[in-house]
Amino acid sequence: MNSNHAAEHRPSNSALIIGALGVVFGDIGTSPLYSFKECFKGAHTVPANAANVMGVLSLIVWTLTLIVTVKYLLFVMKADRNGEGGILALLSLAVEKLGLDSKRRAALLFTGVAGAALLFGDGIITPAISVLSAVEGLNVITPVFKPYVVPITIGILIGLFSVQRAGSEKVGRWFGPITVIWFLAIALGGLSWIIRDPGVLACINPKYAIDLFYNGGSKAFFVLGGVFLVVTGGEALYADMGHFGANPIRAGWFAVVFPSLFLNYLGQGALVRIKVLENPDIMQVENFSPFFALFPPWALIPMVILAAAATVIASQALITGTYSLTLQAIQLGYLPRLGIRHTSAHTRGQIYIPTINWMLMVACVVLVKMFGSSEALAAAYGIAVTLTMMVTTLLFFFAARYSWGWDLNRVAPIVVIAFALETTFFGANALKILDGGWLPLVVGAFLLIIMTTWRKGRQLVRENLDKATFSQDELIESLKSSERLIRVPGTAVFMSANSHRAPNALMHNMKHNKVIHERIIFMTIVTDNHPFVSPSKQVELSEIAPGFWRLSGHYGFLQEPDVPQLLRRAKHYFDFDCNPEQVTFFLGRETIVPSKERGMALWRETIFAFLARVAEPPGTFFRLPEGRVVELGMRVAI
Repeated sequence: MNSNHAAEHRPSNSALIIGALGVVFGDIGTSPLYSFKECFKGAHTVPANAANVMGVLSLIVWTLTLIVTVKYLLFVMKADRNGEGGILALLSLAVEKLGLDSKRRAALLFTGVAGAALLFGDGIITPAISVLSAVEGLNVITPVFKPYVVPITIGILIGLFSVQRAGSEKVGRWFGPITVIWFLAIALGGLSWIIRDPGVLACINPKYAIDLFYNGGSKAFFVLGGVFLVVTGGEALYADMGHFGANPIRAGWFAVVFPSLFLNYLGQGALVRIKVLENPDIMQVENFSPFFALFPPWALIPMVILAAAATVIASQALITGTYSLTLQAIQLGYLPRLGIRHTSAHTRGQIYIPTINWMLMVACVVLVKMFGSSEALAAAYGIAVTLTMMVTTLLFFFAARYSWGWDLNRVAPIVVIAFALETTFFGANALKILDGGWLPLVVGAFLLIIMTTWRKGRQLVRENLDKATFSQDELIESLKSSERLIRVPGTAVFMSANSHRAPNALMHNMKHNKVIHERIIFMTIVTDNHPFVSPSKQVELSEIAPGFWRLSGHYGFLQEPDVPQLLRRAKHYFDFDCNPEQVTFFLGRETIVPSKERGMALWRETIFAFLARVAEPPGTFFRLPEGRVVELGMRVAI
């Protein structure tokens, strides 16, 4: 365990389990609000008769078992980086032993970034469909509320995103207990109907799922699009592993979450089997919700309130996860610098990114207004998640095969079975593309273009700048014979992306001001393929000539660089005072000029130039002291 972890107070296992219930399982725990219903509503569904209900229940139970329990909890969660999970952590593990210039590594990097981009699309839809499906419970109480469902949902979403700036540390203490109440409530609601129709327990026999495909024809295949909604929060189990640990997540799943989901889904199935005897078209009745129908009339209002609270918690967890994913992408060089605010002085990982927050809020509000109901929005849900899960399976194969050295006979059955299941679910969800499934794909494609354009653009800028500079050794050698430059007292820190090239800011300072400081520190910030780098390993320093030092600051992809703090850690290496408040920081600030003659397509260069303009200034991002920064601008054609 690195010192970042050790420095924090480690809660008890019970506290971690309760915390995991509130954060990790929020999304998958609110899926019963809409997922079972979607298997029987719409054009691509099967009739809600007793046999089909058993087939759907069997599919749900085995989907939860194979994808969540077996794939994620037993296998994928073994693929951690210092205890951290998530698709980008898995990506770094998968490419670790591949050659830096290999085509396979490049293809895997592109695939992993595409999966991350799709997760952003999921982050837009989840808060919208979760809160909307909860508020729709008002329709079950009385149709009078129908015109107010969308406005109430939008109001809740705006309120949710508006309080993000305060951070979730205090609110987070309530997440776990409320979610525990939610899981107990949905379990009791389902159990009351299972008692009335205990025959639904037989759905654990996969024969019912096989019979559904045999008798249901093509519609039985299409119903998989609705079934897949029960595992749409599965990726969060792996992504949030670093916050709670693998064992508390596994304990929460087996002790609370899986039994509660099992009882609730079977309860909804029992209710429909009973109700169809009275009305064969019960699932097509407007405002009928098998979830809210589980509860007696006196419990409807409390359940609507509890459902709204649970969906807000689920949305909060996903919003926080989107912030973390954004930070990882920035640190790995796939997104421009954005303003990041820490919302807790005690807990790592609790950050707030205003730009992402307001973009998510606008997107969620537009989605709710555009689709108007959870049933319509469900058509846009699922396809991005299936693709992300397929990417996770592929990356897991390379991590297990090459990083861990697993034998092909050991890893192949796991990957083949998982990939076959997810490919089948993707085929069923592909029918949703014209009905709204295009939305997360368009969002994912747009973000993939942004991420790859930014990374390629930064590469072109570095190559262009490197052509115009010397190596640091060549520069120092030339300075020995130079008599025109004046040495001025003090220490100057020149920041550069290349640890061995002379920084452009230094070259411009020498060219225009004809001076050089008596002490020069070349500083480079390096993002390692690990989520965290302990403070003792962050400083890499060497004296390359009298008066010249090369300082590299190493950070993990879940850490934010803090240059003043880095200098304080390095001060015992120097024989002079390197107080951040006394040194002068020199930064290069490039103005990007798109060109038809080189680099990327002109439209991509234009996008890159725009992103470079709106990126947070490096002085702010690296937390440099105000009044101690000198920026030297230059035009760069790409």
